[in-house]
Amino acid sequence: MVHCRWKDAYVKTSRKRLAHKHFRLDSGKIKRAQKLLEAETETEAIERALDLVIAEHERDRITWEAQERFLKSGIEIKDVYGKLSH
Repeated sequence: MVHCRWKDAYVKTSRKRLAHKHFRLDSGKIKRAQKLLEAETETEAIERALDLVIAEHERDRITWEAQERFLKSGIEIKDVYGKLSH
């Protein structure tokens, strides 16, 4: 099962930034994405899929930065369950 939160990731694009591109893509994947993303058109499905990828990358970047700050903080982690020493 695929859980999709495209509505949270959708980014508005100004008309000035739109460009005509020609790609050879798997039509089955486009139709599947269109259905999963509840997009009315194939173009809308591709736009939403790209928005999801961009949003995921941003979440990963923020998470990585937070992890780096945590590790650099010098906090001592105690292995109270004895699971980290294996």
